[in-house]
Amino acid sequence: MLIRKPADIPSSEITPPEVWRARRTFIQGAALGVGAAALAPLGAVAATYPRPGEDEPLTPREFVTGYNNFYEFGTDKGDPAAHAHRLRTRPWSVVVDGECARPGEIGIEDILSGFDQQERIYRLRCVEAWAMVIPWVGFPLGELLARFEPTSQARYVAFETLLDPEQMPGQRRRVLDWPYREGLRIDEAMHPLTLLATGLYGETLPNQNGAPLRLVVPWKYGFKSIKSIVRIRFTAEQPPATWNRMQPDEYGFYANVNPAVDHPRWSQKSHRMIGGGWLAKRRETLPFNGYAEEVAGLYAGMDLRRFY
Repeated sequence: MLIRKPADIPSSEITPPEVWRARRTFIQGAALGVGAAALAPLGAVAATYPRPGEDEPLTPREFVTGYNNFYEFGTDKGDPAAHAHRLRTRPWSVVVDGECARPGEIGIEDILSGFDQQERIYRLRCVEAWAMVIPWVGFPLGELLARFEPTSQARYVAFETLLDPEQMPGQRRRVLDWPYREGLRIDEAMHPLTLLATGLYGETLPNQNGAPLRLVVPWKYGFKSIKSIVRIRFTAEQPPATWNRMQPDEYGFYANVNPAVDHPRWSQKSHRMIGGGWLAKRRETLPFNGYAEEVAGLYAGMDLRRFY
């Protein structure tokens, strides 16, 4: 486990003070209304910091929650924040099945109370060549997967987003093949950096950011981090992934951040930081989004230009 917890970096110096003071108020089974972002005690949440870098400040919360790709609510960046209040996040449950010994269903309240929540500050790099630095709250996906005892036939993990055009008006348009689907190889899914996020900036996860439960895979392009998950399935074969199936020449199944492999319509060698303004200097994109030390070994011997 390569996540560090430096004792000499207090939370108050990393997160804005007003958010840091609110950190001890996070959801622990409190009743929530539709689209609620109420705060409740963080209790056992551990502050852990795989810090992106001294010169990479957190993206302001208003950009994290206001500049989103979530086509279920519309294709413009502001559409999710404008329309995601329709999403009802209680009750909510996730079905886990496929190649596992203990298939079943788990509710969001059991997820929140049954796993130790942590804070993880990760880079998020979009395939569109923009990026953010976000303080997520959640827990390693592998801890959830282990409870369902995947068998030796489980080589991949497939994920599925809620399908409900009444709550998600963007699904009334055939811009994508709904429901949104994604997948990881099982060693990627079990890697300790792979996070199931339940919050950000010390608060319950906002609807527009994928409430109540989303994936965060920091070394991959953001479209791999599927939102509003309702099903997880262990599979023997590579599962379908929405963007990969729709445009396989542009969106690979692995989608590892690789500055040496350009998107067909733009360079991936650099990116702009959201919140820094259009005139801000672009940053160099690092292999695996800067997490190569932790994850490059997963791809030893693979041609990363072919398996992009």
